[in-house]
Formats: sequence, C-alpha cells, structure tokens
Amino acid sequence: MQEKTVVVLGASNNPERYSYKALKMLTEHGYKTIPVHPQLKDIDGVEVKSNLKDISEDVYTLTLYVGPEKVVSLIPDIVKLKPQRVILNPGTESEELKEALAKASIPYTEACTLILLKTGQFEKAF
Repeated sequence: MQEKTVVVLGASNNPERYSYKALKMLTEHGYKTIPVHPQLKDIDGVEVKSNLKDISEDVYTLTLYVGPEKVVSLIPDIVKLKPQRVILNPGTESEELKEALAKASIPYTEACTLILLKTGQFEKAF
C-alpha cells in the first residue's frame, strides 16, 4: 500500500495546539505528514514547508488549521495543490474556500481531524 500524504496547513510546534496533536495522530495512524507554517523550520524533526507552493507530491488530504481571514489569500494555492480532499476543522470554515473547492471538484468536509482519526472515520468522511 502506498503511503498517503496529509498536509497540515497551519501546523504548530506547540503541543497544546490541535494542529500539533493532529500531526502526531496522523503519523501514529501511518500517514506521511507535511506540516506547513510560514515561520517554522521543523516540528519534532519533521521538515516544515513555508507554503503550499513548496509541495510537489500528490496530496491525499489537506487538513486546515488556519482561520477564514487568513485562508482566503491561500485559496489559489490550495486549488493548485489539487488535494484529493480537504478537511475544514472547526474555526476554519470559509464560504469562499468552499465555493472554490466545489468549482475545482475537490471534495471537502467540515469536521475535526482528531475525532475522525479517533473514531475510525478519517477514511470514510467523504
């Protein structure tokens, strides 16, 4: 089985943040993770990409931990990345992003990555 790549947009090196917890849990579930944050260089030894344009591989899932006020400027890069699916975690919902994803035929769901993983729904959420 090919390793599935999950991009965590808005990754954090703070263990209290949900994006940090998601990185850890995704890795524990066997996913290859690519954290994205404009200022961090690595998180626990994993290289952090400064933006989505730095990602060249196929992306299974893009999980968002960036608020709607910041995500609007990232919409072109998200669409260009062409993830197979996008998870809008609580607090990241953006009507503009949802419209752009629908137009690009990229499935999305409003859900919590951590809960999807804990309940075995991560693969079935779409």
